[in-house]
Amino acid sequence: MIKVDNLYSSSSELIQGLKLIHPKVFYDQRGYFLESWNQKIFNTKIYSSIDFLQDNHSFSSQGTLRGLHYQLPPHEQGKLVRCIRGEIFDVAIDLRRSSNTFAKWASVYLSADNFKQLFIPAGFAHGFLTLSDEAEVLYKATNYWNKDAERSIIWNDPHLKIDWPRNREFQLSSKDALAPSLKDICEDDLFD
Repeated sequence: MIKVDNLYSSSSELIQGLKLIHPKVFYDQRGYFLESWNQKIFNTKIYSSIDFLQDNHSFSSQGTLRGLHYQLPPHEQGKLVRCIRGEIFDVAIDLRRSSNTFAKWASVYLSADNFKQLFIPAGFAHGFLTLSDEAEVLYKATNYWNKDAERSIIWNDPHLKIDWPRNREFQLSSKDALAPSLKDICEDDLFD
């Protein structure tokens, strides 16, 4: 059976819908086994009804920062994120204007050793920093990637004040390096 934790913002406020999942890992002399996805259990314990439509796999070297990404309706994406090699610092930012935790963020360490998974519902921006020499991240998405609906927020937004671990210079894509701050985003680029 899996364990599920609620997540709290950096200012200790419960962020509705954001969940940290601890799968049950079975070890023996041969290694280990775990269920990384079970829709029945997920729908019972985490979210009443969800369909993942796309799986994504990324490989990153140390210091790579990907994000902060999201997609607008009707192409918004919920995500189930896990790190299968190495370690990442994973961040989710609540962009739901009607939420009492709007513009608040939560972070978790995901690694191949801790097996944790982060469920990020639609209405959040997401990003991660690779802490290990290399990392591979798998995530399921509730909607297909859509270039026209894709948006980004700058990783070091002074309003968000994300406390990124500092181990070296960050590697960013040009798109991520030029992303706007939250205050510069059009109101239409947020969620209700």
